Amino acid sequence: MVKSHSNNSSQSQRQLRIGELVRRQLAQILSVWDFFDPDLSKISITVGEVRMNSDLKKATVFVIPLGGHHTEQVIAALNESRREIRQQLNKRLDLKFSPSLHFVPDPLFDQIENTERLLKEEKARIGKNH
Repeated sequence: MVKSHSNNSSQSQRQLRIGELVRRQLAQILSVWDFFDPDLSKISITVGEVRMNSDLKKATVFVIPLGGHHTEQVIAALNESRREIRQQLNKRLDLKFSPSLHFVPDPLFDQIENTERLLKEEKARIGKNH
């Protein structure tokens, strides 16, 4: 399970549970992503988190391509293919409502890179200032 970067206290247990089910299925669907867009078939996509709205009818999907390259192109292609992706999701999950999907870049990976950069700075090194 990928750790969440959201404030989970604002989501109900049901929202979190359904979001995780949707995240897992989307990760599997996107592993055969060339079915939707052959131009991006060689790009591996990580689904970091899925946040469901309160009525479970809308899902915000946080994704990042491997290495963070071509993020805008990947997000645009996913949003263009969301109808087909939603159809595949419907085949895999038995939910009362099929959530509409909105793909956005996952900011968690940028935050991790920024933290790593800060830790590498001379001021952050333990023992150098003492």
